[in-house]
Amino acid sequence: MVTYERWVAMVRAAAGQVRASQDLLSNLDSHGGDGDHGTTMVRAMNCIEQAVEAEQSSSIPALLRAIGWAVMGVDGGATGPLFGTFFMSMSDAAPGDAALDARGLAAAFTAGLAGVQKRTRAQVGDKTMLDALVPAVEAAAAAADGGGSVEDVLRSAFEAARAGAERTSALQARFGRAKNIGEKSIGQPDAGATSVSLLFKGFLEGVRSHA
Repeated sequence: MVTYERWVAMVRAAAGQVRASQDLLSNLDSHGGDGDHGTTMVRAMNCIEQAVEAEQSSSIPALLRAIGWAVMGVDGGATGPLFGTFFMSMSDAAPGDAALDARGLAAAFTAGLAGVQKRTRAQVGDKTMLDALVPAVEAAAAAADGGGSVEDVLRSAFEAARAGAERTSALQARFGRAKNIGEKSIGQPDAGATSVSLLFKGFLEGVRSHA
């Protein structure tokens, strides 16, 4: 089960993964972007940490909403609004102060993805965060439907996100500044998709460390 304490461990571990990869993310973003994605994501992770520290309700939806609002306010193009929306929308599927089982966790991820898709016209194949987020959420749902545990759901989601991010190397960017360089955007993974894979890696690590 994913209790409030486990959620805290998950998001803190995700923050750690992103911080450790700041230079990588900025380097990936420099290929067609302005090279600040790593810095922006670290600011977002700092906001997550502050939201966790400030939240006193022990309510999972309240925690996710607080994180979502905090991340939405981060400057840096679409990064803050989209990642913030993911957390905010997950709160809509979280049942009060109850812990989430594997199906509940997958449902929360599905709600998060739906929220993101309402804010962007990007599709899988456009070389954006959705190239990692969509397969991650689909894999999480499949694992839950197959009777998998919370750890199974997160492991499946992370593996799918990582594979999705890696596949963006072969794609031409169709959104953001990178679309302006056309075919020159091919050859490097998308920074946003890589960030998604790092988040899910952290979620998995957090659950494993808070068994």
